[in-house]
Amino acid sequence: MKKQLLPVLSILVILFSSNRIFAQSAAKTDTIKNDTLKNHILHEVVVSASRRAESILKAPVTIEILSNNDIKRSAAPSFFDALENVKGVQMLTPSIGFKIINTRGFANTTNVRFTQLVDGIDNQAPHIGAPIGNAMGPSDLDIDKVEIIPGTASALYGLNAINGLANFITKDPFLSAGITIQQKTGITHVNDPQSAAKLFSETSIRIAEKISSRLAYKVNFTYTKGYDWIANNQTDLNAGANTGVGISGGIDNPAFDPVNGYGNESSNRRRITLNGRQYQVSRTGYNEKDMTDYDIRNIRADLGVHYKMSDKTVLSYSYRIADINNVYQRANRFALKDYVLQQHALELKNDIFQVRAFLTAENTGKSYNLRSAAENQDRRFKSDNQWYADYTSAFNSAIAHTGTPTIQALTQARQVADQGRLQPGTPVFQNSLNELADINNWDEGAALRVKDKLVHAEAQGDLSKAIGNNFKEKTGLDLLAGIDYQTYVIHPDGNYFINPAAGKTFDTFNYGRTGAFLQAGKTFLKDLLAITATLRVDKNNYFETKLNPRFTAVVTPDQNQSIRLSYQSGSRFPSIFEAFSNVNSGGVKRVGGLKVMSDGVFENAYLRSSVDQFQAAVTNDFNNGIPTATAIERQKQLLIKNYYTYLKPEHINSLEIGYKGLFLDRALKVDADFYYNKYDNFIAQVEMNVPNTTVPDSIPYALTDRSKQSRYRLYTNSKSVVYNIGGSLGISYLLLGRYTLGGNLAYAKLSRTENNDGFEDGFNTPEWISNVSLAGDHVIKSLSFMVMYKHQSSYYWQSFLVNGQVKAYGNLDAQASYDLMKNKLGIKIGATNVLNKYYYSYLGGPSVGGMYYTTLTYQL
Repeated sequence: MKKQLLPVLSILVILFSSNRIFAQSAAKTDTIKNDTLKNHILHEVVVSASRRAESILKAPVTIEILSNNDIKRSAAPSFFDALENVKGVQMLTPSIGFKIINTRGFANTTNVRFTQLVDGIDNQAPHIGAPIGNAMGPSDLDIDKVEIIPGTASALYGLNAINGLANFITKDPFLSAGITIQQKTGITHVNDPQSAAKLFSETSIRIAEKISSRLAYKVNFTYTKGYDWIANNQTDLNAGANTGVGISGGIDNPAFDPVNGYGNESSNRRRITLNGRQYQVSRTGYNEKDMTDYDIRNIRADLGVHYKMSDKTVLSYSYRIADINNVYQRANRFALKDYVLQQHALELKNDIFQVRAFLTAENTGKSYNLRSAAENQDRRFKSDNQWYADYTSAFNSAIAHTGTPTIQALTQARQVADQGRLQPGTPVFQNSLNELADINNWDEGAALRVKDKLVHAEAQGDLSKAIGNNFKEKTGLDLLAGIDYQTYVIHPDGNYFINPAAGKTFDTFNYGRTGAFLQAGKTFLKDLLAITATLRVDKNNYFETKLNPRFTAVVTPDQNQSIRLSYQSGSRFPSIFEAFSNVNSGGVKRVGGLKVMSDGVFENAYLRSSVDQFQAAVTNDFNNGIPTATAIERQKQLLIKNYYTYLKPEHINSLEIGYKGLFLDRALKVDADFYYNKYDNFIAQVEMNVPNTTVPDSIPYALTDRSKQSRYRLYTNSKSVVYNIGGSLGISYLLLGRYTLGGNLAYAKLSRTENNDGFEDGFNTPEWISNVSLAGDHVIKSLSFMVMYKHQSSYYWQSFLVNGQVKAYGNLDAQASYDLMKNKLGIKIGATNVLNKYYYSYLGGPSVGGMYYTTLTYQL
């Protein structure tokens, strides 16, 4: 694939090298002056809220728009980055190469509850069940606008749209032809103590041509190169492990577990007796920066061919491809190397119906798991058993022969046990890492070798028009119906996935669903009131049929105001990883929650949280002179038998009320919403330990010995009912026809009926997110600017990799832009995080600093 792209890339390099650097501009007929708040808001049309075109003021649910002009005036370097400033949107930054958007809580670096579409087509990575940011999405040159539904959209869109939906709408080659070239050049890692300043470069080209009145095509190509943000948080996650023997957290802690250190997690620790006392001791592990390079090299391209079969009927084909090289985070952090996503899509649509089908294929290439790589790099020079034996011997020797203080003896013991350890930066270390990255077994290597596919087909029809005979005029009913089919084609690799059928471990198998919806709407009281009712039905291979209704009402007392009310429910079937995973990773087996995958585990397990408490209590008793057997009998009541069971679909009931209004001759816009969500059978993970015995009296003894138990991490459903409430407010005011003062505020809060021990709810959302901005359009000739300040409050992050508090942070972004050569050439100079205050958007991820950039685009 790279060889095929080299000719195009060479042309772009020549253009760049000859100083023909171009800047963003708009077509003559697409200037901000002609698209102010006053004259466009009443005519703004959205399609995602009801799967049909309608005025945004009459949309029955909250919907946010990032228009083409919003993107151009944004201080963000790309349209995807600009989504962070949209009302109600939370953004996570796992990498400079991709970001993750979410709304209304339960954020995650793999966001399976939020659907991301490109022109109505899902662009998720199949085995992940969620998109990798905008890795396979449109370029800045081809994006027309983005529509975001913050909140459940399952009644219309089915699986995964339980938190919200974003639809990236691209430019029509019939309406937007020509050649546009763009070059972004930036500087990152300024004053970064972990790195010298680095260059960032992104080169894009869009070619669109209307060959005839019936045939048009477009081609897009983007090449991104840079140096990723560095994840090197050294906070000790296991600071309390040895407080019972007078040792606090930090590098003196023999169980030291830094956030971005791998190979020293709980599965890489043992309780060992040293000089008559028990200590928790971990293997040394490696820092993330030792296990991967941070070079970003991403390529994405797409082709679209559109043929008008008639004035209203269009047949189109699109192809997208992405070659991804950056760091990705799921439960662990991964180095994505030559990770290729491809998508073919075919669509036929007119004003009555639309039919589309698409196939998405992925090949994870040479990607690998950073945690497994670190664990097995340590084990390559010395097995766990040998290392702990050497550690114990060295400690006892130091104490017995020299009277060395305990902390110093622990340090010396590690130095002795680590003799011969592979050192980062050496050829031997790198060769070993390369070998591990190609072994598809995480107990011995680290390779991620997945080649899965997603197949989808759907059809939608406007029944009111299809029936004919002026049906809508006679009845007042607006009828819409749709049906869709989706299946994952899983090719088992033996490590990440296996076929659960007996004797078919490596045979390909499917996991899919079929869904349909019917929507009816009618207006009353001379269009004062509009009511719609929607019913969706979904059937998954492994679950019973689910019905999800949606009821909405919109009151528009005049053309400048609307009040909306909606109730809807949604179901989320488990993603393929939640359902079918089968991963051995560092002594913990991660298994899908379907009965076919984890039969027998739930019934015989004990919650790991209770096992940890039990083991800590036994250790404390031992260190206080109580014999081990006595301590076990004394503390065994702390053990809690697992009470979770096999996966069921997740379900949400959502109530929302909202208001939109224009005031002061439409110069002032107000948009507010409030929501209340109730979750049942919330899907998350729980860790549990299974003793190798079923004899009741022997179980506590087995659970004190790592060699006599198995550890699992399983997907299951919460026993609690989970409630989520929140709301948002957005205000913008147009001053003097060219200045816009805006701001928005979002609130989100989680509550549960009870806190089940050991279950991760992972709300992972700030209680408050706010944005304030001032923008000026053509303030001096073609000079425009924007200044934006964003702030989010501190919040608790919970994930498999790390739990803890994310500090509050605020960022200032700014840009100035100017159009030249009759709007053919434009220059944009901007910066995100202008003050360069490094922050974490979540725990386990990288430290994010300022980015200072110039964007140049030339339109031929």
